[in-house]
Amino acid sequence: MSTDPTAKEAGLEDADPVAVLLAWLQQSDEAADALGGPDRASGIPEAPWPHLMLDHGPGGDLGAMRWVTSPEVILDLRGHPGGWPGKAELRRILVRLVKAAQAIVEAPHVPGRPVVNKVAPSGLLVWAPLIDGQPRWLITLGVTLHP
Repeated sequence: MSTDPTAKEAGLEDADPVAVLLAWLQQSDEAADALGGPDRASGIPEAPWPHLMLDHGPGGDLGAMRWVTSPEVILDLRGHPGGWPGKAELRRILVRLVKAAQAIVEAPHVPGRPVVNKVAPSGLLVWAPLIDGQPRWLITLGVTLHP
């Protein structure tokens, strides 16, 4: 507990699973290696390709919203609009990124940041190319965390 009278204790609103996983993957050597370089994970579709986007998923379990929650995070991996890398290679990259995301569970806790207890697929890998042919794979991860 802080001795600073102005310090605010972290609450559920501070345990944003997208922000936590995005920060983790942006600093992950494994994620950078899988994607072919750094700066290829964000919240928007942008070059360089392939590019990973993270967003809040449609499901999960907020429990009683008192401490531990298990929301979902969507990993959206897009290849170059020209069609590369191919379907199989892009899938392989996404599987590596899921493994990189799961490594956060074993990492030492950083004070002041949410604690992540579990990262696990809550569904299957889904091939979902865009209408213009841009290759894309999706997966939803259940993330159990608390402030």
